[in-house]
Amino acid sequence: MTSDSTSPKNGAGLSVREAGQKGGETVKRKYGPEFYEQIGRKGGLATKKAHGHTFYEQIGKKGGKKGGEATRDRYGPDFYERIGQKGGQRVKQLIEEGKRAALAAEAEEKAS
Repeated sequence: MTSDSTSPKNGAGLSVREAGQKGGETVKRKYGPEFYEQIGRKGGLATKKAHGHTFYEQIGKKGGKKGGEATRDRYGPDFYERIGQKGGQRVKQLIEEGKRAALAAEAEEKAS
């Protein structure tokens, strides 16, 4: 027997994934979004109590690294150069707008 999550189980015609999805939809209809909020909150509090703050720092670093690697693999190194230039141009534009607003406010103050 294969362990493929898409292969039928017990001849029911549903894969393990499909059966799980069907069960999840049934629970969602029966209990609603509040149910998921409650169990999510309970799970989060239990995890916090069991592992503490450093646990969240560690998984955050892992997730950030994985996300960064996935983005790099998807878009390539030129992507970072392009978005860096866009960000730099936007900062320059905001600084110029701020200077103009400060000058306008100063002129208005003097006129008063």
